[in-house]
Amino acid sequence: MFPNVFSLFEDSTLKSPLSACLCAPPMKGRAYYPDGFEINYKTAYSTVKDLQATYTNYGYGNNHRVAALLENRPEFHLHWLALNGLGASIVPINPDYREDEIIYLLNHSESSLLITIPERFSDLGEITKRCEFEFPVIDVTNFHETLQPPRTKATKMQEELDSEAALLYTSGTTGKPKGCILTNRYFLNSAKWYLEAGGYMALEYGQERLLNPLPMYHANAMAIGSMGMLASAGCIAMLDRFHPKTWWEDVINSQATIIHYLGIMPPLLLNQKQTHFENSHSVKFGAGAGIDPKHHELFEKRFGFPLVEGWGMTEVAMPTWASHEPRLIDTRAFGRPLSGCEVRIVDNQDKELASGVPGELTIRMTGENPRQGLFSGYLKDDDATNHAWRGGWFHTGDTVVQSADGMLTFVDRSKNIIRRSGENIAAAEIEAFLQSDERIAQAAVISVPDDLRQEEVMACIILMEGITADTKIAIDIQDHCLIDMAYFKAPAYFLFVDSLPITNTQKVTKVKIFPENVDPRKVDGCIDLRSRKKKNS
Repeated sequence: MFPNVFSLFEDSTLKSPLSACLCAPPMKGRAYYPDGFEINYKTAYSTVKDLQATYTNYGYGNNHRVAALLENRPEFHLHWLALNGLGASIVPINPDYREDEIIYLLNHSESSLLITIPERFSDLGEITKRCEFEFPVIDVTNFHETLQPPRTKATKMQEELDSEAALLYTSGTTGKPKGCILTNRYFLNSAKWYLEAGGYMALEYGQERLLNPLPMYHANAMAIGSMGMLASAGCIAMLDRFHPKTWWEDVINSQATIIHYLGIMPPLLLNQKQTHFENSHSVKFGAGAGIDPKHHELFEKRFGFPLVEGWGMTEVAMPTWASHEPRLIDTRAFGRPLSGCEVRIVDNQDKELASGVPGELTIRMTGENPRQGLFSGYLKDDDATNHAWRGGWFHTGDTVVQSADGMLTFVDRSKNIIRRSGENIAAAEIEAFLQSDERIAQAAVISVPDDLRQEEVMACIILMEGITADTKIAIDIQDHCLIDMAYFKAPAYFLFVDSLPITNTQKVTKVKIFPENVDPRKVDGCIDLRSRKKKNS
């Protein structure tokens, strides 16, 4: 195994220097590379080495964290590879985060530097004045000319394989996002699993081009797809986001042989009018998670390639792929564990269950250290780390079934997480925000079904005495959420209630808010504000 991600990149450069490494298909009106962008491994390597020289000259290296708000631009990978080769860690920032969310992430991670796009340079400079630490904010387009030294000196290089390569923030069930410490071993392990999947996912060295519209602050794009391409000298094709109407044009313009998807994408594409573009592509397979079984066969027949289901999360990357027949596409089957990983299905007492019985999916690595190769822990949160790893197994919070032949099938999520368009949203974080409103006595946030986004956010609220429950107050509360939180976290549905069911310890029993088989969206008094919940709100 290579000592770090940079070494993997370096090896692919030596073996296939002229293969395409990074590209962005053209997009009229885009703020960056509207005519498209592409560089091969040789050019990318030269660019990375120049970045490393500048970072080194200013004192950046081992034990530094560099926050990056670079959207899905090629510069993200170039800077990450440069930092990785120096022993520094990258902290990607969701560009939809609001001011307080960004400040929390920068303070919690103790970042030494923030690099960003020119469009965000000014506002981030103002935001960082409220941080606990002073650090430079640098416009990526003027990086070499404006970089400044970090506040602390780099330490001596340590064991690279198990040193931190990235800190990815993921929504947790207790409120604030948790920082997942991901090592070089984690990323290299992810690369190994992608190459190992085989079957429909067989890769041709130096020839593949993977179009991934998912964000770089998520493990799917950063740790799974990108690692698969770096390990096979493939091209990482980057989009700013998923555009259903122009998707097949983007696929063709990027010359993609692979695409990545989330469950929301297939129905959106199936709902588009048929065009000649959708059958003029060179895609061999799609890889992703969460497709509704009723869409699976329809998609493959219409667009002409298989969608391979897998399962993963930030903490463990993607240790399963259903890339061999029978894939059981009429179910939510997602494959069997790949090498070095073992799973166990347990009940709420951590007792292993028999085949065919649904229970919580737990995971560990084989060998002396069950954590080695998965995430190292949650930054500054030993209690959460130890709880997740109780009994020597990582508890995923997902309910699955394992058949006698080892196939795993998804059933449900047991964690208090809402999954909207690929974003994991902690209900507890939104509840805490709502409870800070002096007009709100109590709030419970739940997920409700959504035909396009898989799930949406609904807030069930008890108002303080004297506050009128109507659409006007719902809009006002939603506006406060849209101002101070990423837009996707804001409730789309509001229901004002007189009481909420609670336990004897005063915790809301969310499963008892509505009778079984009742759609919360259709109860009397539910206020639908989905139309106001937009990316640029």
